Amino acid sequence: MKSFLKIVLATFVAVILASVFLFFILLGILGGIAASSSEETTVKPNSVFVLSLNGQIIERSEDNPFASLLKTYSDRTQEMGLNDILSAIKKAKTNENIKGIYLEAGSLMAAPASLREVRQALTDFKQSGKFIYAYGAFYSQGSYYIASVADKVFLNPEGMVNWHGVAVQKTFYKGTFDKLGVEMQVVRVGTYKSAVEPFITTKMSDANREQVTAFSNSIWKTVVDDVASSRRITPEQLNLFADQGISFKPAAELVKVRLVDSLLYDDGIQSYLKKKIGAKEKDDLSLVKLETMKNAASDEKISENKIAVVYAYGEIDGVNSDGISSEEMVETLAKVRKDDKIKAVVFRVNSPGGSALGSELIWREVNLIKNQKPIFVSMGDYAASGGYYISVPADMIIAQPNTLTGSIGVFGMFPNVSGLAKKVGLSFDGVKTNKYSDLPSVNQAMNPEERDLLQAYVNHTYETFVNHCATGRKMTPDAIKKIAEGRVWTGEQAKRLGLVDALGNLNDAVVLIAKKTHLSTYNIVEYPKQKSFIEKFMSSLDAKMQERVQKAQLGEYYPYLKQIRDVSSLQGIQALMPLGITVK
Repeated sequence: MKSFLKIVLATFVAVILASVFLFFILLGILGGIAASSSEETTVKPNSVFVLSLNGQIIERSEDNPFASLLKTYSDRTQEMGLNDILSAIKKAKTNENIKGIYLEAGSLMAAPASLREVRQALTDFKQSGKFIYAYGAFYSQGSYYIASVADKVFLNPEGMVNWHGVAVQKTFYKGTFDKLGVEMQVVRVGTYKSAVEPFITTKMSDANREQVTAFSNSIWKTVVDDVASSRRITPEQLNLFADQGISFKPAAELVKVRLVDSLLYDDGIQSYLKKKIGAKEKDDLSLVKLETMKNAASDEKISENKIAVVYAYGEIDGVNSDGISSEEMVETLAKVRKDDKIKAVVFRVNSPGGSALGSELIWREVNLIKNQKPIFVSMGDYAASGGYYISVPADMIIAQPNTLTGSIGVFGMFPNVSGLAKKVGLSFDGVKTNKYSDLPSVNQAMNPEERDLLQAYVNHTYETFVNHCATGRKMTPDAIKKIAEGRVWTGEQAKRLGLVDALGNLNDAVVLIAKKTHLSTYNIVEYPKQKSFIEKFMSSLDAKMQERVQKAQLGEYYPYLKQIRDVSSLQGIQALMPLGITVK
């Protein structure tokens, strides 16, 4: 018996040691792959930079050494950092070994402002005199919008170009919550503050429909005007094509109406590119992909002067760990403020907002920077509600015409799950020392006195928000309130209203702030420092394990739990634009 126990114990210890050993080997492999992925690469002579318009564009790329192994065959799950794309296009413009860009069209997912950033970078690339050609069997509307800037747009003879206009869809949960016995108790300021609507109604309010219609038309107008200019087709014709369902017409029809230039198969575009760069038909094309191009050598000269680009993207202090932590953002901004080599700051905001308190903390630090050095804001896809809150102190705000911004309003949302508890047989009991010890409570409805107390708190937060906007934009509080009420505006609309100063992209913001600070030479440094893949992997293990257990236990009911949990996790008052909006 003793020998048996010894064998079992020895086996157990061996398994543990082996697991530890393999774990450290895995960490070593991950470290090696991550290091190799960031090494400077060399571009061969007579090469073409191929930019895949397939997958999803996110604001900033993340370190993932296994990204190439996890992609599907069609690349539809591929994530590309907007920062990497812009950097690669800029390097391709000046790299003498790159003869042109080949846009590989497909199904591209990105918000309108990000699409325009890429399109503008390609327009700038064309100033080098190098070519841009686009080809694909399928163009999503987003990929076609980018590809329309090309010298030539080619389509497979049986291919499709998706050109249909803009549709905005929103999911409403009230019916589901009613069946579950969950009531969402809402206090808010802002007629147009529609982030709460999915939980308290089953359709858009008239005010929300008004604002969504307005910003949808503005977004679509920007797309149509840009494509019309590149393809030399009138905006009226482009709208007519969308109304006629041009997406479902034979490919030859798309040539006739000049949406595309010619029809080719895969081998045809290969031959076309070879001929363009002077290569022989039997030769292989030297195609440089994004990963290689972004790591190519830069011709940027070293300078002691620095312009910091500080990225703030995602929800502020939200339940998503990939969002903006106000505590970490304040630390980052303070570090930038105290660095004397940093002469100016571009605050890149791509956020729908979030915690009002978190927004206030970031707002304060942006103010402190403004007192010491110039700071401009470059707005990405969204800089709304809390995203606008943290932008208003800046010396200048630059947005894309199709950026979604404004949404100056606040709300508080408190679930009452007493109905659900009754259905599943739960009851609650307890004691409290004071009148409001249990406010807010998830197991009972608020009484009128409690609701008035919370409404007063929300009103105070709204007034603070409005006053910050008035000070930052040099307007009166009353003037801000006329365009506030939680209404979402596009950048184009916001400029007319005085909420932003200029229309442009991230590069425009850098150029403008360099001019303001009289910097002829400078280097761009990006903040915050991104966590490595290993750091993210280790920090997410516990959360992912908990999520797996909940999914296994609840099955098809897990999404309902997640929705309730996310709403319950919205701590304090929120300055958040409408969630769950899908722009098609």
